[in-house]
Amino acid sequence: MTYLNLSQGGFAGKIPIEISSLTRLVTLDLSGRERSRGFSGRIEIPNLSLLLQNLTELRELHLDQVDLSASRAEWCKALSFLPNLQVLSLSGCDLSGPINHYLAKLRSLSVIRLHYNYGLSSGTEFLANLTNLKALDLSECGLQGKFPEKILQVPTLKTLDLSINQLLQGSLPNFPKNSSLRNLILSGTGFSGTLPDSIGNLENLTRVEVRRSLFILPNLEMLRLSNNQFENQLPELSNVSSSVLFDLDLSGNRLEGPVPISLFFELRNLYTLDLSSNKFSRLKLASSKSRVIPILKNQSQLSVLDISNNQISGEIPNWIWKVGSGNLYFLNLSHNLLVSLQEPYSISGIGLLDLHSNQLRGNIPPMSPNTSYVDYSHNNFTSIPADIGNFMSETAFFSAANNSLAGVIPESVCKATYFQVLDLSNNNLSGKIPACLITKSSNTLGVLNLGRNNLDGTLSDTIFPGNCGLQILDLSGNQLEGVVPKSLANCNMLQVLDLRNNHISDNFPCWLRNASILQVLVLRSNNFSGHIRCLRNNFSWPLLQIVDLASNKFSGRLSRKWLLTMEKMMVAETKSGSELNHLGYDMSSNRFYEVSVTVTVRSVVIMLLKVPNIFTSIDFSSNNFEGPIPEEMGQFKSLYALNMSHNALTGSIPSSFGNLKQIESLDLSMNNLSGKIPSQLASLNFLSVLNLSYNNLVGKIPTSTQLQSFSPTSYEGNKGLYGPPLTNESQTRPSELPPSPPPASSDEIDWFFIAMSIGFAVGFGAVVSPLMFSVQVNKWYNDLIYKFIYRRFRV
Repeated sequence: MTYLNLSQGGFAGKIPIEISSLTRLVTLDLSGRERSRGFSGRIEIPNLSLLLQNLTELRELHLDQVDLSASRAEWCKALSFLPNLQVLSLSGCDLSGPINHYLAKLRSLSVIRLHYNYGLSSGTEFLANLTNLKALDLSECGLQGKFPEKILQVPTLKTLDLSINQLLQGSLPNFPKNSSLRNLILSGTGFSGTLPDSIGNLENLTRVEVRRSLFILPNLEMLRLSNNQFENQLPELSNVSSSVLFDLDLSGNRLEGPVPISLFFELRNLYTLDLSSNKFSRLKLASSKSRVIPILKNQSQLSVLDISNNQISGEIPNWIWKVGSGNLYFLNLSHNLLVSLQEPYSISGIGLLDLHSNQLRGNIPPMSPNTSYVDYSHNNFTSIPADIGNFMSETAFFSAANNSLAGVIPESVCKATYFQVLDLSNNNLSGKIPACLITKSSNTLGVLNLGRNNLDGTLSDTIFPGNCGLQILDLSGNQLEGVVPKSLANCNMLQVLDLRNNHISDNFPCWLRNASILQVLVLRSNNFSGHIRCLRNNFSWPLLQIVDLASNKFSGRLSRKWLLTMEKMMVAETKSGSELNHLGYDMSSNRFYEVSVTVTVRSVVIMLLKVPNIFTSIDFSSNNFEGPIPEEMGQFKSLYALNMSHNALTGSIPSSFGNLKQIESLDLSMNNLSGKIPSQLASLNFLSVLNLSYNNLVGKIPTSTQLQSFSPTSYEGNKGLYGPPLTNESQTRPSELPPSPPPASSDEIDWFFIAMSIGFAVGFGAVVSPLMFSVQVNKWYNDLIYKFIYRRFRV
């Protein structure tokens, strides 16, 4: 017998040693199935040397997914019995130890596949001496150290795959003129350095899934080089002549300087061009003044152009709108230093336009009527054209957030009947919210964010129709008055309602009971009043995870029945990373608008523009709530922050609070609480902020590393309280109690914006940017905020 193939047969158990007696075998394939949930059995070879020692005629050996872990570091030595071996395939075999010199004896080896063996170590330089080597796959092997350049120079090598070896370092060598290399895959490695001029010698390269270099050659069709560490300027490549290249991705490197003209001179069939996330300084894609036709005008097929995340300054040239001869559909120039659009210009034909995070100024530029996605956010635009709605007939997403827009919201925006997302937040817009914006667009409108402007008028005049599809409504930080319109109950898909910092006078909106998927309710800093009594039996907000009613005039006792409807807060945090998502709105085409929400911890307001779906917070502070704290609140096992300060609460701190195992911030200060501090609080290991000051608590502070780690100010103002961290000096007598500090007003709050990102996450990148910084709380910011947010939620 010369050929034996039992691969994919579903066998399990040990390989019979009798196979070693088949001394005339030329090909042996015992490969198993890929491991999966549905198949747990596996073939194993306890002694590889014993199996192979007599198979000296073997030319091909395939043992993929066979368990060879028993061979330990001796597997290379076992293979030395096979002097005629040409093809070696041992992927996913649990191999360990070095790839050592025993393989060097196998002079006929042409194919080596060792991928998915995570215990291998480096030591591969001898492979460069295999003069017949054509394919080498060492992907996902856990390799470390520096990869030998000589291997990339093997004249016969056609395929090299080193991908997903994060700790593997290396650089590209000088390639010989006789190189046979066709496939080079280095993604997910630490390859870095400059691009050699000899890269032009790779004339046979036909397929590149490499993200570590630059190859533009006659037969190249696809070049993806993103997310690497290559640096310096791109060379002028005189041999660029690939007439078939259609996909070019140079994003995520450290390339700088002008984009070389030679990249585009003969690339007439480019369909996708991505130069994002580099350090290119000039948009030098056009030819000199002596030429009539800019270089990119040669790209008659270009449909996708991404030059985002660079350092391109100046104006956007008007010829860019004509790139692709009308075929350009996607243009991303975001995260640059662009200041203006060269006139005259005509934005036509582009379906997705992203200019966000530049320094563009003046009027918002009108786009093409068939542009479905427009992002002008984070610029310096100052006004919205009155007729902008005439250019929005197909627009689904429009953001001009974080600009300096002044004036009113034009009525013409109501002509945009396909709106899914409209974000004009954080500007200086004034006047009333156009009523037609709600009534005409609400069947498609999923996100309306007009927060942090100067809009006024009576909110009660707004009518939400019966087909309301709103999921996210943010009107915070305006001058709105009146009551919350009852017609908002028609929006039964509502997930986020943020009305903070207005002048709304109303009762608690129990009538929103149909919004059963409500996740965020923020009514902070208004004139809401009355008791919270949602008495209907069908009232339930089981998904509610952020509740902020602070700084209003709510009164009465906290409703136990209402609290028990918050089922999500009663479910312990999941540890599964696959279930960690962020709040937001799903659009078509894999686009996602991320919700921004603010939470307050010790008078510091943190704006999160990525809100983990497991983050939970309750803030009832600065109201007139009275009576005892409901024992039921101890069931909120997933709660991270609870603030009930500045109320008139009485009774003791519930011992059930010891069940709040995830809580990081607990503020019960400025109430009339009495009794002892429950010993159960000593087990709250994640607690970073605790404030029990200015109550009527008595007794010794329970002893624990956690409770003694807080400053005396966390306990001050309780006349009968004693024990560490309080000292004789810090224990204030009743006659010496200072007056109660007033609730923190919005003017006194230090604002932090962390985890800043583009509000609309489509893979265009993100930026972390504190907008204001307070020296007084610098240390607290570093110690608490990063711990509180990044460590727990990885936002």
